[in-house]
Amino acid sequence: MSYTAQIGRIGEEMVADYLKSQGYIITARNYSSKFGEIDIVAESREYILFVEVKTRKKNPLVSPADAVNAKKQKKIILTAYDFLAKLRINISYRFDVAEVYYEIKENGELKVDLNYIKNAFSTEVLEGGPF
Repeated sequence: MSYTAQIGRIGEEMVADYLKSQGYIITARNYSSKFGEIDIVAESREYILFVEVKTRKKNPLVSPADAVNAKKQKKIILTAYDFLAKLRINISYRFDVAEVYYEIKENGELKVDLNYIKNAFSTEVLEGGPF
């Protein structure tokens, strides 16, 4: 596994742990459909969360959330619809983005911080037309 993939996995683990601490159950990790992939699907009695995790070095030029552009949002939404169709339930859902920032200290220690954005985007992006 590449260094980038390892850092990405660390970010996803951190977000999964955070969601569990908030009372959510992790339903799926890296859920894939023909439309794309969703990093984490979590649920509570009230919501199903579709979470995109973006892990970047501390102080990036572009925020991780900005990397979740309209094209990426459309893929996530269509993948979420695929997930919901298979469940055949009617529950509220939302699309969140988790920004994970990391830095490697001089002593080699990995320091990781989380910025969790609820309702980062909505299905309105689909009104913009096809990809």
